[in-house]
Amino acid sequence: MFPDETHQFKALLRLLLHFGWTWVGLVSLFEEDRDRFIQKRLPMFSERGICFDFLICLPQMVYGNAAAEWMENAEKIFKVIMESTVTAVIVSAEITGMVILRLMVNFFSYDNIPKERQAKVWIMTTQMEFTSILMQRQFHIDFLQGALSFAIHSTQLTGFQQFMQKRNPNVDKEDGFIRDFWKDAFECSFSSDIADEKAERICTGEEKLETLPNSVFDTTMNGHSYSLYNAVYVVAHALKAMCSSKLKGERKMNERRWKLFLRSPWQLHHFLQQVSFNNSAGIQVSFGPNGELETGLDVFNWVTFANKSFLKVQIGKIDPMASPDKLLTISDKETVWPLIFNQTLPLSICNKKCPLGRSKIKMEGKLSCCYDCKICPEGKIADQLDLDDCFPCPEDQYPNQDKDSCLPKRIIYLTYQEPLGISLAAIAVSFSVISAAVLGIFIKYQDTPIVKANNRNLTYSVLVALLLSFLCSLLFIGQPDQVKCLLRQTAFGILFSVALSCILGKTIIVVLAFMATKPGSKMRKWVGKRLAIPIVLSCSLTQFCICVVWLIISAPFPDSDMHSLADEIVLQCNEGSTTMFYAVLGFLGFLTAVNFTVAFLARNLPDSFNEAKFITFSMLVFCSVWVSFVPTYLSTKGKYMVAVEIFSILASAAGLLLCIFSPKCYIILLRPNLNKKEQLMKK
Repeated sequence: MFPDETHQFKALLRLLLHFGWTWVGLVSLFEEDRDRFIQKRLPMFSERGICFDFLICLPQMVYGNAAAEWMENAEKIFKVIMESTVTAVIVSAEITGMVILRLMVNFFSYDNIPKERQAKVWIMTTQMEFTSILMQRQFHIDFLQGALSFAIHSTQLTGFQQFMQKRNPNVDKEDGFIRDFWKDAFECSFSSDIADEKAERICTGEEKLETLPNSVFDTTMNGHSYSLYNAVYVVAHALKAMCSSKLKGERKMNERRWKLFLRSPWQLHHFLQQVSFNNSAGIQVSFGPNGELETGLDVFNWVTFANKSFLKVQIGKIDPMASPDKLLTISDKETVWPLIFNQTLPLSICNKKCPLGRSKIKMEGKLSCCYDCKICPEGKIADQLDLDDCFPCPEDQYPNQDKDSCLPKRIIYLTYQEPLGISLAAIAVSFSVISAAVLGIFIKYQDTPIVKANNRNLTYSVLVALLLSFLCSLLFIGQPDQVKCLLRQTAFGILFSVALSCILGKTIIVVLAFMATKPGSKMRKWVGKRLAIPIVLSCSLTQFCICVVWLIISAPFPDSDMHSLADEIVLQCNEGSTTMFYAVLGFLGFLTAVNFTVAFLARNLPDSFNEAKFITFSMLVFCSVWVSFVPTYLSTKGKYMVAVEIFSILASAAGLLLCIFSPKCYIILLRPNLNKKEQLMKK
């Protein structure tokens, strides 16, 4: 008459998960029940993250000399239960388990135990039911406030209450049991059983059962009563089926066979399993293929009162025929909890839940339900309580300071509106104006010896290339787009190649000029445009070809860097091919090295104005800027990478402009007496 136990434990698991109780205890009546639970049921709970702090058995009732030992053993078990940090305690026991539990709660003191640990939510299985022995009448039942219990689904039977109201010893005189029950329930004695009527309270037999608190006698149809009622009818239907069945030779069962049957009642099992009928409440009673009752379970919440009575309120049900996720349906809005929790859902967890911004971390030597909390690492958040692990924000967001939510990243790039952008733009424009002014001075004084010396056209080309180099740095400021990204590095590389190749041509011409002055020298024909043009074209075209290949195989494009900075999205130009970018820089480095070497070798040539010395110094500045550029560029992030490259362009171009042309401008403008052919030819 009991449904499949598996459904009850599955529903119990659902109940624990529904309330978030992962740290629980189990109390059973017999050791074999506990061992069976550990073998068959415990893995199911462990797989869903439920941990048991204790799995203990209630002490079996004993009397006489063994009572003292029982008390000592019971107190130890009670101490384990009450000192545990669990709030939810499963009581998987039979009816007598309630008697033992009440004795333990009322006999043993737990004043030295913190109040938050004293309150337990008892979860009782279907086999458990409330019952009292005579000595427990005055025991309080407050400990059952807020308890939860399972019971076989029952229905009020028609006429049951009327039947109960009519029961008394005067009506059921043939029933010897009812007189003993009456004396126990009403604590009285029948006058026929005592010699002195004044010795104790006299039973009249007219006492009303409904006046008894339900902690003494429950007049409602509970699950156990309902099962007993159905069991009687099940046996009756089975007997009827067996009696009406045809035996050997179509003969009915005679008296002799009945006697034989009574000696072998197991023969009734076949007929019991086939029983199926509707009881007086219209509910079908039948059995499954394994002989278990096909019925559901109800979930009750216990409410206790000061007069030692209680009320069981149904808050849910278990439907074994439903899908696993709908096995248990429960409405916990009106659920009553122990008073200490002030009607808030009790927590039954090993430790407090990890707050927002922290995640779980396993504690060595502890069950999985017991853990510590750690702060989320950089770049990750925990936006819910008790997360197993922190998780990163989306690419366009970043964690806030508390690491419990994500904030949208700011979009940044080097703009003309910020001080850094304004400063770099102002410097670029200023030097371009200076370059234009120098170019104007050289054009105005183009017929003077110092301008005509050393190839006037190369000087103009250098100045124009430097002018454009200063202006090309403006392409690096502002929001990147496709045009800017294509022009930035290519324009910078080609313009600097033109400037350096022109300077190289000027340096080589200085060397050849001195070689050509020797009598009979054949180098005279190479001094002038014949050598300058091939040098400038070959160097410039080489860099141009590198840039074209770069644009063909992997051209730069607008991109957004979401990872370099934690709270910002950097709009930038992706160089496409890093190899080609460093190839452009490498070729500029090669031209610089050649320039520096040639100029350094020609620095001591006799001349009243030796340009090779200034070119050597300018190349030293140029090299210093770009050698320091690479590590600085790689170590910076965001818009400051762009600022570093702009500064390097401006610094190196300014170094060429000032080191090469400021001495000439000084002579042209301030020392015109030195700007004469006789002065240049003095050495």
